[in-house]
Amino acid sequence: MHLEEQARELASRVYVALRDGGLDSGPVLELASLLEEWGLSTATTRELLESSAARLGAADLARLGDGLLDDIDFRPGFAVDPQSWATLEQALEIVERDVRASGITGRLRLITDPLRGRHDAQVEFEGSYHGNGIPPEAGGDAQGALLSLAEAVQETVMELTWTVWPVCPAHDRGLHVGVSDRGPVWRCAGEGGHVVALIGELP
Repeated sequence: MHLEEQARELASRVYVALRDGGLDSGPVLELASLLEEWGLSTATTRELLESSAARLGAADLARLGDGLLDDIDFRPGFAVDPQSWATLEQALEIVERDVRASGITGRLRLITDPLRGRHDAQVEFEGSYHGNGIPPEAGGDAQGALLSLAEAVQETVMELTWTVWPVCPAHDRGLHVGVSDRGPVWRCAGEGGHVVALIGELP
């Protein structure tokens, strides 16, 4: 196995153990050793390799495991964190209500496109997509997922239909994603940026 593949496999194990609990020193020390072998020596790898595994408590392991993931800018991907995909799909269902309320038809779905080297999620509309994609971490919480999906759907629908969407019914101006004390909303650019509706509740 190539060093990079080994590092990603070990990082995935560390990530899952940190998320679910039960992290032990094995994968953490293996990953630190591999990074040193790779020429990526950091304060975290050195602390791990200079410490006795027996002395590393749960809090130390969690801190150092997080540090290693930060050192390599680890992103778990949907295969490692399938719950993030499910959260994004739920958000897409909410945003799709607004698309249909506006009279726009056509299939919307969430995809990845590894053939083009894209591992982020894309919003596909009528067989095409547009934009930079949605990283797995956007599915870490429901509100963040909804904001990301609303922006991605808006970008894709506007690009592929050549129309402004959605539009404020009072001012005939484009709406923008925002946050209010009620949650994620569509906000009008006119009249002081007033809130038109919660995302998913366009009239």
